[in-house]
Amino acid sequence: MDTENQTWVREFILLGLSSDWDTQVSLFVLFLIMYMVTVLGNFLIILLIRLDSRLHTPMYFFLTNLSLVDVSYATSIVPQMLAHLLEAHKAIPFVSCAAQLFFSLGLGGIEFVLLAVMAYDRYVAVCDPLRYSVIMHGGLCTRLAITSWVSGSMNSLMQTVITFQLPMCTNKYIDHISCEILAVIRLACVDISSNEIAIMVSSIVLLMTPFCLVLLSYIQIISTILKIQSTEGRKKAFHTCASHLTVVVLCYGMTIFTYIQPRSSPSVLQEKLISVFYAILMPVLNPMIYSVRNKEVKGAWQKLLGQLSGITSKLAT
Repeated sequence: MDTENQTWVREFILLGLSSDWDTQVSLFVLFLIMYMVTVLGNFLIILLIRLDSRLHTPMYFFLTNLSLVDVSYATSIVPQMLAHLLEAHKAIPFVSCAAQLFFSLGLGGIEFVLLAVMAYDRYVAVCDPLRYSVIMHGGLCTRLAITSWVSGSMNSLMQTVITFQLPMCTNKYIDHISCEILAVIRLACVDISSNEIAIMVSSIVLLMTPFCLVLLSYIQIISTILKIQSTEGRKKAFHTCASHLTVVVLCYGMTIFTYIQPRSSPSVLQEKLISVFYAILMPVLNPMIYSVRNKEVKGAWQKLLGQLSGITSKLAT
């Protein structure tokens, strides 16, 4: 396309999930409730880990980071989506769109690296339990957490800069619930092959590499568990990984399906539903999974509720 026909838009219009008003109101109520549960649930997990000394372990240090990522990821998308559900003009300024893409993409990348780090933590706990505290010392845990945050942020910065250097011409309608990278690059009036390659490369680095590390960790974990002779011992070893494994299956599955091959990506509706899953459902499910399936967390909850009950009784008397 000729350069004189290439212009830069000042704002985008997000088409969202539906144009029907009744549907939008229903979705607003549903998503608002789920967002509030997300914020409350994840902050309660963080608070519980801070207050209970029994949870001051590497596993729960990484879980704190995961909860922060979940809340931040949901906050980067859901408030804007809630506002648009009640607005006729669903506009988002160019800068806000770029910021939303940067934070959502970065936090998504951080989560995948964190899940790989947590898989390594579970590998050490099951396969080398006697040296667990020596290997997973505070300094290593801090460095692993920093690596997760830095790698996800750097990749997101690169992808955001590359994406928003594309001329969008007069096309400003994004058929999505947020400024998602695949939806944004479709607006470009130039060849986007290089962007698709960049997305694929970053997907391999920040998605498939952590996924392979998770896979290798669980191959070793399962191999070790199968060597345990007692049934009770096998159950106990598997139970230490059950919550993390559940989150890994949910988190990696749809992202691999969406991002590894942009040219053969799912339909627009599927992409929207996948985004809703990650922005709303996953942040709600994570604290539930780690609470319901974890004896230590349930024990900490019971202890905290008992203390609160005792304080309430004293105040009442």
